[in-house]
Amino acid sequence: MEIFSFDGWLFLLRWFHFLAGVMWIGILWYFNFVQVPFFATELGGQARGAVVRALVPNALWYFRWGAMFTFLTGWTIVLSRFGVADDHGTLLASPYMTLILTGGLLGTLMWANVWFVIWPNQKLVIANAEGVAAGNPANPAAAPAGARAGLASRTNTLFSIPMLFFMGSASHFQQLADKLAVGGGNLVLYWIVFFALAGVVEYNALAGKTDQKMAKPPVGPVVHFGLLLTLVLFVAASVLL
Repeated sequence: MEIFSFDGWLFLLRWFHFLAGVMWIGILWYFNFVQVPFFATELGGQARGAVVRALVPNALWYFRWGAMFTFLTGWTIVLSRFGVADDHGTLLASPYMTLILTGGLLGTLMWANVWFVIWPNQKLVIANAEGVAAGNPANPAAAPAGARAGLASRTNTLFSIPMLFFMGSASHFQQLADKLAVGGGNLVLYWIVFFALAGVVEYNALAGKTDQKMAKPPVGPVVHFGLLLTLVLFVAASVLL
């Protein structure tokens, strides 16, 4: 493969896409599987203010820019293949690309949650922690902001499970491409199912209750619902495409 060619360009894009994605999802899982449970302990509660001031801002910088570069490189790859035909047929009309886009659209919702929900709310939480450390009274808006950011972060953890499944599995579902090639499949109905399911989950992240219990549920149910969403979307793809 010539690196200075269309295929080489796509390879480099995918490489940067993987690098940024590993950083993004790795920090997302650190927050949800390590940091949040630690804050729930006695020691974590005592250290929370210091961690929020000293560690969280740096982690959020890599987190949000990892999300941004994953988002930009992913959609650049898709747009660079617009209208291109390959072994799966016209790429953007094929089950192969449908599965890639399933993962990509979940990733896009996750990216939007990072930049427009998690980061704005976490800025308020960080500013409050710094203000309290300086002797100022606590900002009453900080707790609801942290709860909203926490709910959105758990939603992203849930979405990350089917996102990774569909992004990584498209090339293994050749039978779906074969079925569409002979006129099978119902692409419109599949996308209706997808947007309905993803929309319900995302609506909860944006408008759901943000009390302590809802914002920081045990990790187990988040993983279980992520696996369930993966299964339901996989069945929908297998039946409808």
